Amino acid sequence: MVPDPGMSLTRPADRQWRAPSTGFRRWEKSAELGRGDDVWRWAVRELLQWGIKTRSGFTVTPGERVAAGDRPIIMAHPFGLSVREPVEVVEVVETSDRVGFAYRTLPGHPISGEEAFIVHREGDAVVLTVRSLTRAGSQRGWRAAYPALLVAQQVARRRYFRALRLRAPR
Repeated sequence: MVPDPGMSLTRPADRQWRAPSTGFRRWEKSAELGRGDDVWRWAVRELLQWGIKTRSGFTVTPGERVAAGDRPIIMAHPFGLSVREPVEVVEVVETSDRVGFAYRTLPGHPISGEEAFIVHREGDAVVLTVRSLTRAGSQRGWRAAYPALLVAQQVARRRYFRALRLRAPR
């Protein structure tokens, strides 16, 4: 778990991320989704309805609009299996040019850490930024599988960007 459950460490409201030294692997990437108001409205709606996860092959229950304090169950489906990923939404930001949220993992999640998904404007461009802090989970079986989970995490990250970039209105 993230050390302070009331504070997001991935800071989706911040344009520049200064990740604390917490023993987590830090990762951040941004990519343009498209340009203009139609792309902005679509990306915001998809992001806040868990579309970044569901369009990447995960299921989210309940799949309601993202809200701080929510504890949905995310299910990953690698190789025909179903892996339960309990999380808690720790921060939601909604401004005229920046929308996003962060969730932290809960006990039972294969890894320990936090992930943030942010859609923001850079002039006319609509940009998706993903941030994460991860380390091995505390459960013995998942700790042993951590190297394989890092590979799975890389695959999921590529899917996040593809999920919103390929389907955004042009």
